[in-house]
Amino acid sequence: MDMRALALDLLLEAERGTDYENTLLKNTLDKYDYLDGRDKAFFKRLADGVTERRLQLDYVLEQFSSLPVRKMKPLIRCLLRMGAYQILFMDGVPDSAACNEAVKLAKKRRFAQLSGFVNGVLRKLSAQKEAIRWPDRDKEPIRFLSVRYSMPEWIVERWAGEYGMERMESMLAALLERRPLTIRLSERLDRKEREALLSALEKRGCRPMPHPLFLAAKQQERPEEQGAEESAEESRIAAFTLENAEGVASLPGFSEGAFAVQDAASMMTVECAGIRRLARLQKQKEKPALPEEEKGLFVVDVCAAPGGKACQAAELLQGMGTVLARDLTENKIVYIRENAARLRLSNLRAQVWDAQEPDETLAEKADVVLADLPCSGLGVMGRKADIRYRVTPESLSEVAALQRRILSRVWEYVKPGGVLVYSTCTLNREENEDMAAWFLQQFPFVPIEPAVSLPASCLEGEPEGCARFLPGENGTDGFFIACFRRKEEN
Repeated sequence: MDMRALALDLLLEAERGTDYENTLLKNTLDKYDYLDGRDKAFFKRLADGVTERRLQLDYVLEQFSSLPVRKMKPLIRCLLRMGAYQILFMDGVPDSAACNEAVKLAKKRRFAQLSGFVNGVLRKLSAQKEAIRWPDRDKEPIRFLSVRYSMPEWIVERWAGEYGMERMESMLAALLERRPLTIRLSERLDRKEREALLSALEKRGCRPMPHPLFLAAKQQERPEEQGAEESAEESRIAAFTLENAEGVASLPGFSEGAFAVQDAASMMTVECAGIRRLARLQKQKEKPALPEEEKGLFVVDVCAAPGGKACQAAELLQGMGTVLARDLTENKIVYIRENAARLRLSNLRAQVWDAQEPDETLAEKADVVLADLPCSGLGVMGRKADIRYRVTPESLSEVAALQRRILSRVWEYVKPGGVLVYSTCTLNREENEDMAAWFLQQFPFVPIEPAVSLPASCLEGEPEGCARFLPGENGTDGFFIACFRRKEEN
């Protein structure tokens, strides 16, 4: 199997816009799971690298091609990007191999008449790569950073105004860094089972380490938050990072439901809702003999796919309540059900429902509503690189309008005194802080502190009840969380 040909097919499919590159990548790796690990790693790095560096690669190619990149045939454009990425960023690949393999692929795909053009551009780049002309950092700082970090200028300019140049550049750099996989250990594992799992992952070469965000949150726990009845087991670290974790489904413990793959900021969203504390209080007053469906706590996740937060909430309930997980299509619900089944969660129910549609049967029924709503996704560009090329300034306002429509429906599900946690995986103020302020103006809620302590960097400059996670600062995706409590009726 030719890994470059496989990457070319994926990049062509992504350019057609049929699906996100990370989804196409997963589907391809699943299809060719039998391939050697080194081959899969090469394919993944090439496909990911070309996608995330596309803007920079096009800038470079323009200096060595007589034809503008935008006017090239799609296959030739993708071939040149692949060759340029190998020449500029893959030290283990000889420049000659990058050029020769691109020429071979051009001929195999019936573009023999353009193979000389491909060869000429890449040979010229290889010979003159030290002479590439970059934008002047002093005269054109936005342009320079846009090219250096392969980020559209409008995003660079927006973040520069909001975060300042220094912090913005550290965010851009973090989005290009390779981050380890983050997993959440199942709450049902006892200490020995946890130790055995971590040992098995260590032997596999994954080097599990406690996630820095959860270490920071644990270190900042306030004494008054720790009731005398809370055991060390309840406050233990649940999030770990894994290196060399390709082929997650084959890792020790995955098929047995011993862990879930989930970003640490996503996990912290559920922790901020206080479900762990509510379950502990419920356990003190409920009769253990009651079946789960009759126990009091009720959590609704209104946009739940693929189910990470809903499954985490179901585990934190500790048998003292149920979770209703909803999303727009049956395909998304299938993901939630598969995750719930693997994690052995009998207290989670998944259901197709458009969150924009009202549901009177849920009015004032939920102790907690999780509203992790559709967003522009600017915070997860490190994992979904092509978002940067799909999002436009106009689309930010469109998605914010969708969020307002959903919030206008789902707030009614919260009981008086209950909690709604709003979250996004973006770094756009219109979808984050501005949305939280709008929500408080429109509906009978007040901001509340998250149920767990968070690093100061997440809270600095944020409105009450809000937390923001920036790439490069806490080992997470870019993320936003806002916690609200519904006002009690007089």
